[in-house]
Amino acid sequence: MADLTNILGGPWKPTTIKALPPEQQLLDAIANAGLAPPDHVVLDGVIHRFGHKKTSWYIAYNDGIPAGRFGDWKQDIDCIFRAELDRELTIAENMALTRRMADAKIARDQEKKKKQEVASNTVQTIWDQAGLASIEHDYIARKGIQVHGARITGDGRLMVPLYSDGEIASLQYIDRDGEKRYHQGGKTGGCYWSLGEPTSTIYLAEGFATAATIHEATGAMVYVSYSASNLVPVTELIRAKHDAASIIIVADNDASGVGRSYAEQAVAKYGGTIVYPPIVGMDANDFAQAGHDLMALLQPPKSEWLIPASQYCSKAAPISWIVKGHIQDRALIMVHGPSGGGKTFVVLDWCLHIATQKDSWFGNKVHGGPVVYLAGEGHHGLRSRIAAWAQHHATKIDDMWISSSGCDLNTPEGFNRVRENIRQLSIPPRLIVVDTLHRFLAGDENSAQDAKTMLDACNALMAEFDCTVLLVHHTGVSDEAQHRARGSSAWRGALDIEISIVPGKKDKPIEIVQRKSKDAELAPTVYVELQSQAIDGWLDEDGEPVTSAVLQIGQQIEKIDHASSANKKLFENMWHESGRELFCGNPYVSNAFARSVFEQKHSDSTAKKYSLGIEDKGPLANLRDKGLLVKDSGGWVCTDPAWSAALTLAII
Repeated sequence: MADLTNILGGPWKPTTIKALPPEQQLLDAIANAGLAPPDHVVLDGVIHRFGHKKTSWYIAYNDGIPAGRFGDWKQDIDCIFRAELDRELTIAENMALTRRMADAKIARDQEKKKKQEVASNTVQTIWDQAGLASIEHDYIARKGIQVHGARITGDGRLMVPLYSDGEIASLQYIDRDGEKRYHQGGKTGGCYWSLGEPTSTIYLAEGFATAATIHEATGAMVYVSYSASNLVPVTELIRAKHDAASIIIVADNDASGVGRSYAEQAVAKYGGTIVYPPIVGMDANDFAQAGHDLMALLQPPKSEWLIPASQYCSKAAPISWIVKGHIQDRALIMVHGPSGGGKTFVVLDWCLHIATQKDSWFGNKVHGGPVVYLAGEGHHGLRSRIAAWAQHHATKIDDMWISSSGCDLNTPEGFNRVRENIRQLSIPPRLIVVDTLHRFLAGDENSAQDAKTMLDACNALMAEFDCTVLLVHHTGVSDEAQHRARGSSAWRGALDIEISIVPGKKDKPIEIVQRKSKDAELAPTVYVELQSQAIDGWLDEDGEPVTSAVLQIGQQIEKIDHASSANKKLFENMWHESGRELFCGNPYVSNAFARSVFEQKHSDSTAKKYSLGIEDKGPLANLRDKGLLVKDSGGWVCTDPAWSAALTLAII
């Protein structure tokens, strides 16, 4: 093979672009952060101030890797800078760079603290020497508030204090037009001012005028945070100082929502209530100045979260049903069963009865309404099943919608997809079905955390559309797991109703068994069968009719009570062995004889309980509960007419 390296001018190397000098890179970074950069920078490891009022700063090093930090104290900007080089950094250089960043942060913090200490001493002097503001001050008059101790500067600006740990840390200056500035270098984070003496309810507002308006209207203590971002730390301070007080944060209703957002964070951490004017762009002072009812805003109705028991039960609250006894209204329901066991046929039958406003389902009253069926699989079979049902019942189906695919319902993307599509319907659904859970779940069904995210999504759908959500799920593969849903126990704990679909075996019907009903008695088991239904006009590729199946009522299974049969046999043997005693003409076994029989298999204490009938687990107590025996005359008497007659006639 020919050597092409000479033709191509030697081995190929990637093209490199020479980096700009580090000083120019730092100037560009400062400009990109929205700050006006200085004329030049020096990379000497010393804090340098720049800008009109020297509130901007930078510190940079050039011993190896040019790097540092820059920002603005007033605007609370703090950025890391590292110059781009023509090569990759070594491990040692990266470690050195990390140390330099830490050094720069320490230098920045020390300089900031130093400036704040200087400012604190300065503002205290300014505050002490300033005179009290006048009620005629343009800002005070325009806001319609009292002075509340605010002071005035020599050039006519209003002046209010910011406190930290009981001392003045900074000042806010307000000119006649309402423009506000803080004293240069002063501390603002976590600082506050309060109006009034402590009260049982304490208000918190952002600005001085807003706080003054609230205090004058309520007479309560009001804290000023001076900014939305300060609402959280000042709420923490209020809670620490006035732990028994109720806190009401009066947020500004700015268009950005920043005030409400910080207020929500504060309440989430430290408790309290949030109120804000209902009109976007207004604070509490604006609201009052516009003639609205400020007191109605500031004193929200008393919470009815805790209700007296007598009042709680004073009004009837019967359970509302979609399908009486089986599908509860506004509930979370799960239907589970093994693959191929008929659960989708059962769920579809419910859905179609509801969507078509049928009067009843196998004798259980139906209150119909729209249905949304989220189908994650088996669309071909689903289509034929619905068509077969519609033909069998000679009914047109108008108020039911089926999804064309599944999605991860417990993710923001999947939830929004479901919610937005349902919102587009002309009427909200009364029932939403998720078939199957596995096809709509992102994560592991065995994980309690993943189960919680899915349950949260279902609850959100229930809340928004005021409907029931029904989950279709699988059971495990073992015989022991057939009575419960597969996966985490969190599923069952959250359900209002749980239903098992037990497949029919050996010509036996399918059983619809209710396993849990949180608010009502368990419904009786329903027995159903699948009946073949040809679909008119549907032919397969060979021209043969396409068939599906529809649900019809099945024959109830006679349940054999093996335990009762064994207990009856035990009593009969006792009666014969004890001499066939009679009491009022009925077979009778004394406690003493019964105890002697039980002692052969049980401890003395257990034998005594069984013979005396004081424990429901005993075999004679079981027959008593079924109305076959009664406890009388120191023993057990057979009172069932048929059984008593059979025993006594057998010895004649």
